Amino acid sequence: MASQNSARQRLFARGSWSESSRIAEILRAETTGGMLLIAAAAIAIVWANTPWGGSYADLRDLRIGPEALHLDLTLGTWAADGLLAVFFFVAGLELKREFVAGDLRDPGRAAVPVAAAVGGMAVPALVFVLWNLGDGDALAGWAIPTATDIAFAVAVLAVISTHLPSGLRTFLLTLAVVDDLLAITIIAIFYTDELHLPFLLLALVPLAAFALLVQKRIRSPWLLVPLALITWVLVHESGVHATVAGVLLGFTVPVLRSHAAGGPDAGPGLAEHFEHRIRPLSAGFAVPVFAFFAAGVDVGGLSGLVEALADPIALGIVAGLVLGKTVGITGATWLLARFTRATLDEELSWVDVVGLAMLGGIGFTVSLLIGELAYGHGSDQVDHVKVGVLVGSLLAALLASVVLRARNRAYRRLAELETVDADGNAIPDVFETDRPGTEGPA
Repeated sequence: MASQNSARQRLFARGSWSESSRIAEILRAETTGGMLLIAAAAIAIVWANTPWGGSYADLRDLRIGPEALHLDLTLGTWAADGLLAVFFFVAGLELKREFVAGDLRDPGRAAVPVAAAVGGMAVPALVFVLWNLGDGDALAGWAIPTATDIAFAVAVLAVISTHLPSGLRTFLLTLAVVDDLLAITIIAIFYTDELHLPFLLLALVPLAAFALLVQKRIRSPWLLVPLALITWVLVHESGVHATVAGVLLGFTVPVLRSHAAGGPDAGPGLAEHFEHRIRPLSAGFAVPVFAFFAAGVDVGGLSGLVEALADPIALGIVAGLVLGKTVGITGATWLLARFTRATLDEELSWVDVVGLAMLGGIGFTVSLLIGELAYGHGSDQVDHVKVGVLVGSLLAALLASVVLRARNRAYRRLAELETVDADGNAIPDVFETDRPGTEGPA
């Protein structure tokens, strides 16, 4: 029996030291961005609910841009369509990095976060639909509670001072990366009202030129930025949400050097370079500015808040984020373990999975974006969406904080263990002694 248990695959086991280090660095950057995101959203909410709330709305609805190119957009739209394209560009880089050189290249390790992400999107959508059955207009927002905001989530971890072990950190980031891919796919397929195919085909020209340059390791912003902007404009004109351009551009960037440039062993491709340069812009500016323009909602005091939360749309979002995410992520992970005979890493428990699943219920940035796409800017439904997303995300954060904080002593012990380097070779000993091939389901 002991030999059978040792042969079983382990869920949430440690990966390689290089992968763990990279993910820790990414999460540190996302923590700073998450703090700025929370601050920006808080400022917007407070401003919108003061006697000067009208000036906030005027600023958000101020139009700038060339009308001849159909780009005379409001500042709020520029933030949603333009700045979030930067966010999704980084998401595209990270997603490709995971598929080419990260956890997603290994089907065994990829199975856990992929299954969790799918379950964590399907169940919240189902909860929202069940809550709004019979209202065809309301059902347009079925995808709102499906997203996970990694920046907000890691900011919560920083606030409660939780020391997640590397296996759980890797799972959380990879789950969020797959979540981003599914979210942008949903936006492209289900929230494209009118498709202008000629513009979409034209967008392939600058996209291909961008791809050619980055494959040749040309990193000049004077060449790449104009091509990226032209791609964005053409995708915007096609009717597909312009953030899709960011993901497509990210996918073109090589993760590893080509054989012609010295082979993969010669070093990383441009993806790592761009990620280091652009992630701070995304996390520190693009996402917080979007949050500032998207989160501001005049709730009308306590009575207005109660009225908004009485709307089945808001209740469906809250239930989807808090209940749906927890059940979807935990349930999918348990089913995977059950049918593949995998076991949790011996240092962890199912309480840890439930805590991370609750943390996945923080669905701020993309949820707000999908809400505006579903119901239209300025509608009453969008205001109720904002209330639902804010309340649901805060409830998910509080519940996750309680669960994860209760396990913090165990996390601290594991985190300390992952820093011990007795032989002084700059690689913690646990990453050298863990046996390969026991890190995911068969």
